[in-house]
Amino acid sequence: MQLSFGSGAVWGERTDVIGSGIGPRQFGVLQDIQIDFDWSDKELYGQLQFPVAIARGQGKIVGKAKFAQILGLLYSDIFFGVTPATGQFAVSQLEAATVPATTPYTVIPANAASYNDDLGVSYAGSGKRFNRVTTPSTAGQYSVNFATGAYIFSSADASAAILISYTYNVATSGSRVTLANQPMGITPTFKATFYTAYNGSGTALRLNACTAINCHCRPSSTLGRSASSISWLLLTLRGRSAI
Repeated sequence: MQLSFGSGAVWGERTDVIGSGIGPRQFGVLQDIQIDFDWSDKELYGQLQFPVAIARGQGKIVGKAKFAQILGLLYSDIFFGVTPATGQFAVSQLEAATVPATTPYTVIPANAASYNDDLGVSYAGSGKRFNRVTTPSTAGQYSVNFATGAYIFSSADASAAILISYTYNVATSGSRVTLANQPMGITPTFKATFYTAYNGSGTALRLNACTAINCHCRPSSTLGRSASSISWLLLTLRGRSAI
């Protein structure tokens, strides 16, 4: 008899395609795992209340894994079935800056060379939000040169401490997944390996023909309370397996 303790570990590896870059992806910081083997059954009745025979009918294997570590390659391989590109879509949130005291009242963000899009500006002290306009003329207004990433302010905000949020591109590191509207029926498959251990002995399970059916991303909750700003972000992936 084998005992098992803890949530263990789970790996998935795409199997419907082969080639460079396709390999095992671990569901990092696994929180919970559930695998259900279910069958329908059919009873044969005569004139009595209880069946005289029961036969097993259709079967299915359904599982779900809840984990905390975000890995883009896991989603590109197992869930979306697309090839990732090198790079990242990144966010700079509340980057501190100061409007120059004299003209031009222009702020160049740290990642202006790879600037992508604006996410807003606020005052560092009060948190009050700026309003984006074509040409800033009063305090609390700004404009953006999207070609250069430059933020332009009015003279009324000279020397103001501000916080800028924006998106930018990272070209040489990370993985970037771009989703396509693929025809119905395209379904990536993967083999899943489950393992738990206790006192030097382990229990392993391999499912060779799995498909992901949905994925949820939400902060965790504690003791039945609603998720809050102090919760960890957990991802839940549900799937099915053929035998």
